[in-house]
Amino acid sequence: MRNSRLEILRRITAFLLIFFIVGSVPGLSGCSSKKAGNSGAAASVSAQTDMASFAYDGKPYVVINDNDPDFTDADMTTTSFERYGELDGLGRCTTAFANIGKDLMPAEKRGPIGEVKPTGWQTDKYDNVDGKYLYNRCHLIGYQLTGENANEKNLITGTRYLNVDGMLPFENMVADYIKETNNHVLYRVTPVFSGDNLVASGVHMEAESVEDNGDGILFNVYCFNAQPGIAIDYATGDSHQDDSIVADASKSTTAAEANVQTYVLNTNTKKFHKESCNSAKSMDASNKKIYTGSRQEIIDMGYEACGVCKP
Repeated sequence: MRNSRLEILRRITAFLLIFFIVGSVPGLSGCSSKKAGNSGAAASVSAQTDMASFAYDGKPYVVINDNDPDFTDADMTTTSFERYGELDGLGRCTTAFANIGKDLMPAEKRGPIGEVKPTGWQTDKYDNVDGKYLYNRCHLIGYQLTGENANEKNLITGTRYLNVDGMLPFENMVADYIKETNNHVLYRVTPVFSGDNLVASGVHMEAESVEDNGDGILFNVYCFNAQPGIAIDYATGDSHQDDSIVADASKSTTAAEANVQTYVLNTNTKKFHKESCNSAKSMDASNKKIYTGSRQEIIDMGYEACGVCKP
């Protein structure tokens, strides 16, 4: 009887050993393909750990996995939805996930969001920062996409550089695509915090157009929550000027490239504005289009300079 019990124990031990070995070998877990990756709002912890180690080198973002996002087959749907993860134990935002269609996009101007104080929030001002203020209340999913206003689960402490140079171009790309095609775009944004830091090191942005299987929109990027010329203490949000912090290497430096700027076009009045124009800031979203190129290109498109932009 004792020998029989020992044999049973040996078989159980052998089975468990094989189970754990197979479960831990990459490619043997049944999750080797892209479409069998993370589902919904659950972002990969290991991916976040890797991204937190990225070092800002003068460019607003880096491309991850050849711009291939980690959505699953189950995520692909033509039904619009939006989900905002609960705040973590430190009060920090987690993942915002949506399938954005025209029905989710706002029909009115954004309201005030000043009552929301995301973790690490400060009101520091610097002359070398556009608009002076270092930090913005930065939407994980931009207002123009889902109309979320003062949602504390969707607002982080983000630099002006993250907001405008990092995230906004991708948000505009998605918004323009949806308006032009009436298709849906899967869209997931995860703030990446290192340890117990109150300010995110950056944000992980993923997007894929649904109806055309990514032919229209497909990106997977990590945007840096940095600011050229400013040193940031991500643990607290404190900051100080440091001119050794590398400037944006993506900015134009040659004479030819110097003519390339970002303009705000009013598709209704056919006038173009600089981003700093008050008219651009108050423009109705339905008439607003962001364009990066030369002044002459915009004029050739039939637009006329506003008073501020005239030579």
